[in-house]
Amino acid sequence: MTTAERYAGILGWFEENVPAPESELRFENPWQLLVAVVLSAQCTDKRVNLTTPALLERFPNPAAMAEVGAEEIYPYIRSISYPNNKARNLAALARRLTEEHGGEIPADQDALMALPGVGRKTANVVASILWGKPVMAVDTHVFRVARRTGLVPMSAKTPLAVELELTANIPVELIPRAHHWLILHGRYVCTARKPACEECGIKNFCNFVGCE
Repeated sequence: MTTAERYAGILGWFEENVPAPESELRFENPWQLLVAVVLSAQCTDKRVNLTTPALLERFPNPAAMAEVGAEEIYPYIRSISYPNNKARNLAALARRLTEEHGGEIPADQDALMALPGVGRKTANVVASILWGKPVMAVDTHVFRVARRTGLVPMSAKTPLAVELELTANIPVELIPRAHHWLILHGRYVCTARKPACEECGIKNFCNFVGCE
């Protein structure tokens, strides 16, 4: 099977069976999404969704959060992984947004990545979900599924290498949805320890030994 045939088969199956995938993070506006994605680093969406309601009720916009220090944010996110670092990043991020962007979430990738606590993956998630930009956020699920299925070669050793391979081979208009397809597939089907190969809809196009 060629790489082109593998992409066509996998993407075709997702288009037919999961036509409108969505993020599992709960949010109602760009500020809420940005906060949720920052908190989701090395943490489950489920835990983030349990944490953000009280946090965002207290800090409904960047200006409200910019008025306080990390010590006032910490109690709201103490159940999240790395709460001290994330509290400091959120405080600094809110100040930067208020002072330099008028409280708005910038659409520019470089401007997003210049915000405290926002790396390439976070910026790509926000840009993909909010503005439908053709950028691929590579988390542990995307990294695993892309390499395991054969969408990218095993020689792609870093998230950036996987990102570049995927964006080079996935049609531009499908990239925002493909981001969710690969995350959700890795989260619920192609899991790290015991992938559910028998239940997998893309197993006929997969390079993983368990699917042979």
